[in-house]
Amino acid sequence: MPVFFFVGGFSNGLSWNSAKRDPARARVWISSRLARLLKPALPLVTLWAVAAFIATRAGVSGDLIKAASQASLVPVWFLAVYIVITVVVPISAAVWDRIGFASVLLLAGGAIAVDTIAFGLDQQWLRWSNYGFVWLGVHQLGYWWRSAERPNAYALGFIAVGVVWMYVLISVLDFPVGMVSVPGEEFSNTRPPTTAMLALGSVQIGFIVLVSGAVSRWLMNVRPWSWVIVLNQMIMSVYLWHITAMIAVIGIAVLLGDLGLGLEPGTGDWWAKRPIWLVCFVAMLIPLVLVFLRFESGSRASEKAQPGPWQAVPGALVTCAGLVLMALGGIGADNVIGVNWVAAGLVGLGVGLGTRRVWA
Repeated sequence: MPVFFFVGGFSNGLSWNSAKRDPARARVWISSRLARLLKPALPLVTLWAVAAFIATRAGVSGDLIKAASQASLVPVWFLAVYIVITVVVPISAAVWDRIGFASVLLLAGGAIAVDTIAFGLDQQWLRWSNYGFVWLGVHQLGYWWRSAERPNAYALGFIAVGVVWMYVLISVLDFPVGMVSVPGEEFSNTRPPTTAMLALGSVQIGFIVLVSGAVSRWLMNVRPWSWVIVLNQMIMSVYLWHITAMIAVIGIAVLLGDLGLGLEPGTGDWWAKRPIWLVCFVAMLIPLVLVFLRFESGSRASEKAQPGPWQAVPGALVTCAGLVLMALGGIGADNVIGVNWVAAGLVGLGVGLGTRRVWA
């Protein structure tokens, strides 16, 4: 996740700096960036809404529908955060232009202060503000990477700071070792994010900067660069559908009689079967991506059809509200149709408002 925001900061900064030279492009910049993020999510939400309706009619347990849909829709939680970060790019880029790297230090300091107060004074509600402090901080580092003259000179420093920071958090302050939510842990490093995400991001960013020169030279070759272009055109579809593919494979395995689902994690037999599971997941994911890729590749509209910020920003926020509701509780609901129609409706309304011009 830190890598995603870091690269996003680099890309967003580059795109916004280019667009703001032209008032017409600047007006629709937010909606054009949102289209690539929002439109591919519509078929995912629609498919799970239809699946929840059919499963309810077939007598499937509501708890099972909620659990399966929530697991499959977990990616939209991360997408909702990134949408908000993208919406505020004109502001965050202006802050970077004004105070530069100090903006990173201020956001990191805010994240540390939040964790200190939240855990030290048991004010857990305050931790939700770290969605802004942590991920905006990493996103600002993307601006730094774009503008730094010799970024590789700082690579080892980033790695050293991150390693020491993680050691203190995990070994001294008893933060969880897992960088994702793990059942049984007292709290999560990702929901909401703790400063462990900044520490991890520092290490990851250091390695990226360290190898970027060699990778750039390798990508001068046509063949690897072509694969990068191809994969980049479908990366959002892969991200959104990969857990749905996993749930589908697991469901088939259950119907066929377990097929290794009961193996003790970490055992030799468990590891030996990992490649088989991965092949099955990829085999299920490929047709899903091929079918729904059109929503990603068709997400670029002409500037005349794109709304300005006064329409795009409310549309993004409405979409995020629906995505968060589904990420928290799935798309199933205890009603006649078995679907959380409020969450699904907010997503549909928000995507339309954020990407399609409805007033002059």
